[in-house]
Formats: sequence, structure tokens, C-alpha cells
Amino acid sequence: MSNRLGELLVKASLITPEQLNKALAEQKAAGGRLGFNLTKLGFLNEEALTTFLSKQHNVPAINLSEFEIDPSVIKLIPLDVAKKYLVIPVNRAGSTLILAMSDPSNIFALDDIKFMTGYNVEAVVAAEGSIIEAIKKYYVKGAGSKEEKTLKLDAKDYSLDEKDHVGGFEDELDTGGVVDVEDFDSLVHGAVDDAEVVEETDVTEEALSADVEAPIVKLVNGILIRAAKMGVSDIHIEPYEKSFRVRYRLDGSLKTAMGLPIKIRNAIISRIKIMASLDIAERRLPQDGRIKLKMGAKKTMDFRVSVLPTLFGEKVVMRLLDKSNLQLDMTKLGFGEKQLKDFKDAIHKPFGMVLVTGPTGSGKTTTLYSALSELNKESENIMTAEDPVEFNLQGINQVQMKEDIGLNFAATLRSFLRQDPDIIMVGEIRDFETAEIAIKAALTGHMVLSTLHTNDAPGTINRLLNMGIEPFLVASATNLILAQRLARKTCLECKEPIDVPEQALLDIGVPKEAIGTFTVYKGKGCSNCNNGYKGRIALYEIMPIYEEIKELILNGASTSEIRREAVRLGMDTLRLSGIKKMMDGIITPDEVVRCSVKE
Repeated sequence: MSNRLGELLVKASLITPEQLNKALAEQKAAGGRLGFNLTKLGFLNEEALTTFLSKQHNVPAINLSEFEIDPSVIKLIPLDVAKKYLVIPVNRAGSTLILAMSDPSNIFALDDIKFMTGYNVEAVVAAEGSIIEAIKKYYVKGAGSKEEKTLKLDAKDYSLDEKDHVGGFEDELDTGGVVDVEDFDSLVHGAVDDAEVVEETDVTEEALSADVEAPIVKLVNGILIRAAKMGVSDIHIEPYEKSFRVRYRLDGSLKTAMGLPIKIRNAIISRIKIMASLDIAERRLPQDGRIKLKMGAKKTMDFRVSVLPTLFGEKVVMRLLDKSNLQLDMTKLGFGEKQLKDFKDAIHKPFGMVLVTGPTGSGKTTTLYSALSELNKESENIMTAEDPVEFNLQGINQVQMKEDIGLNFAATLRSFLRQDPDIIMVGEIRDFETAEIAIKAALTGHMVLSTLHTNDAPGTINRLLNMGIEPFLVASATNLILAQRLARKTCLECKEPIDVPEQALLDIGVPKEAIGTFTVYKGKGCSNCNNGYKGRIALYEIMPIYEEIKELILNGASTSEIRREAVRLGMDTLRLSGIKKMMDGIITPDEVVRCSVKE
């Protein structure tokens, strides 16, 4: 819009082409909108600019400096929203809210505020600088005071473009000097200082949360960027009765990253909601969203956001989705030689079903994506139904589930079968309907990949039978079942041999004849690792559905009977997979016990 506005101003002889170029250069260097920079450089006064915009958009102009706004009207729009769209409510008459805007053509802002307030919104145009001054005046007590300086309300805060209006968050999160996360204490103290100021102001609770935005923005940005740089997989922001903490999950273990004052709880949560395009006024229901974080010029990090109301406030969990760390090379995931061959043989069959099982956070998505990457060829039509889509994969048709409009796994699968697919991936089989369609697709010439939540591979058979699927369908359609867990790898930099009593090794399942033939290692902890652990590796239990297994399924065999036969046919259980990695010096005995159970 900036270039378009500039061209119109030049055409109207209000500025010269040379002045436009200088203003665009200033905008690029200092941020802000074009109109603000034109007035800042003295090329155009605010009155002339608002008069011009008023004629262009056919809306009235208003001089905010000559207008006193009722505090009850200000309460209708939180500061976060006022700053995001550079607007301020001016008056209300019945069911209509008069809204001063620097850009009255921004229909996204108008629709958002109409939805949020419940009022019909009518726009009037005001100069950008006067809107910023009005925000200082009405949302912050005492313009020109310490509080105003702390908030740093200037044009650079409002360098938004079209992608911001539709919910993207791409502004001050570049790491090119905006956020300094070395000293979190100073950020926390700054947020607390302004939280005390907030308690004196007379605005809505949402605006109270937003009044501390300058330090809160830096604090939240710092939490996200620090997690990304550390290689964290999840961020937990948790309110309790007398405490408020942030925990990071690193290499599978949660660890407290910082304790925060309770008084900034709502401000932190509101900021995250704004970033994830969630409803900041809704605190009674769970919400899910997504944040896109630019890490420098080329790298982008996605955060999957889940907000859940708890007894003492809303808890936020953010899953970090870093495509650059997505491991699609099967040979590096942790498969044994025979396991990898069995898995590849199963997915390369022309039809049938391959199931991956395990709890949340066990790496199922990575395994499935690595299989899709292996199968992704120009000659194949690959379609996925996911909830949510975690990573975008080139050449694969991915569909995001939307339960609220009826777009669930079963409905999407039905549609897939009319799209001439070769390979189908279903994020999760949760019910009979989805299972039935997936199995029928596997029996009619399609390769189907999916997940289930079961403890081990043999237990998946009974899970499908309990859903109501007939045994002959399970036996005929299933090629292979894979169960997995993620174990923490011993740090290569600081690992050292340790003595483990023979009985302890026998207790975890090490064969007696193997004792003494290997060395057990454990990390002592160093600057490159997390208490002796660095990175994770998968433990796999892979069960091809051989003819002998099919016979047991058809005869109604128990899970333990199926497991015994699978082991006899060469299946490594999760425990045995862990023991082999311990004997190779990759993981510790503690990790073997943590990630698996003895048969």
C-alpha cells in the first residue's frame, strides 16, 4: 500500500517524486508507514495527509488532539489490538462504534474489531502520529512519564504489512538485533516494573495485560528465541496458585527455564495469543494456534500453540517445529539393519497398511515423514490427512483437519479415494469409521500409512479388533506394525565408562552370555550437553505380518501369544532394541529402563 499511497500523493502534487523516494528510504531504514515518514521529514503536514486520505476513502477525517474520548469507549479495544492495527475507538452511538484509523482501507482490522466488540464499526481517518499520541494518552497514565518511555510507542512498532493483517506474525521477531536474550532478569524486572504501573490504570483486563507490552514483547520473544537456539522441543508456560514458571523440554526431559512473577501472567498469555492469532478475550475454553518466527534472513521456525484453562489461569504449551532439524534419512533414525530392511520392504509394497504406534512425543511423525520422503516420486500421488500439519513437504498433498466444520479423518479419507491416490497417510486412526475406510483403501490397491496409540506392536492388533474391525480384514490389510520410543543419547564429548553390577544388567534383560563383551558408558555432563545427554535416538519394535502372525490373528490369539511368535520369527522388542543400543555405547542402562518394559 505504501507505494500506491506515494504514487497518489505525487499525482495530486502534494509531494514530489524526490520527496517520495527519500521517505521510502527513511521507511526502509527506520520502519513505520509511509505517511508517518512523510510528515516526520516535513514533506507533508498531518492535516493535509488526513484530508487527502479522507477524500480517497470517502470517510470523514478527525483531529484527535481536539477530541476527548470517554474512558468507557477506550475499554472496548485492548491496547494489543489498538497497536496491532494502529486504531483507537473514538465514540459509540447505540450499536455503532466510531473507529479512528490511519488506514481505513484495512478491512481485516474492521472485521476483526467488529467480531471482537460486537459493534457495527464505522471508520474515520486520523493521522498516524496523532493515533500514536492518543494511544499514549488513553492507555498509559501520564504521557511523557517513565511509563511512556518504557513502552517506547513510536512508529517503528507499527511496521505492519498485509501479512500481519491476516494473522501472520512476522514483525519484530527477527534476531537481527531486536531481541537480546542474554539477560532474562532485566527483561523480567522490566515487565514487573510496568505491571505495577498497570495496576493504577483504569482500562479493561485485556488492556491491562497489554499495557506492559514493551518489556513483555521482549520477554516473550526471548523465551521463544532462546528455546529455538537451545534445540528445545516444547515450551511449557504454567500458572500455579503462588508461582508462574517456564519449562523447556530438552532431549525429552522437562527442566525449569525461569520463574516469573504472577502479576505478569495475563500479559504473557495475552501476548502469545496475539502472536498466534487467538481470541485474547476467551479464557474459558481451550484454543490452538500457530506462530511463525523468523530466525534471521533465511530460517523460519514454527511454534504450534495450545492454550488450556487450568485452576489458576491458562497454561500454554508450544511445540517447536524446525524443518531444518527434520531427519528424513531413515538410516539415521535408529533402525537396526534388519529392522530397516523390513520397514522399507513393507512401505514399498504396492498396497497394504503400515502402522506406527507409540505415545505422544515418541517420534511417530518423523518416522512417517521419512517413509513419505522415501516414497515421494513424480510418478506417485501422495495425499496426507493430518491434525495438525507439522511440516510442509514438497510434492505431497497435505490436508489440515478441521473438526469444527466436519473435516475429520474419515471425511477426508473418503474424499481422497476420489482423488486417484497411490499413497495415503492418515495422521491417526481414532475410531471405527476411520479404521474401516483405511483398511478398505489398503485392500483396494493403495499404500496406507497411519498411527495408533498403543504400547507395543503386538497390542495394535487387539486395538483394531476392539474398534470393531473384523480379524480377516486386519490380517489381510496389514503389512507391518512398528512401535517406537525416543531415548536420550549419551553425550559423545563427555561420556566415560562406568561399572554396572552383573545382576543389574541381567535384571534389565541383557543375555548372560553377552555380559563382559561390551562397555557401558554414561555422560558426566559438560558445556555441550544436558546433564550427560545430547540428542535422541529411536528404539524400534518392528513386526512384519508374516503368514504365521496372520494365522494367529484369524484364530483370535492373545497379544502375548502374538508377541511370542513375532519374537520367534526375529522381532526385536523395544527392550531388546534398547539393550543393543546400550551395548553399542549409544544410551545408558537408565534410558533402557525408562523407555521400555521387560518382557
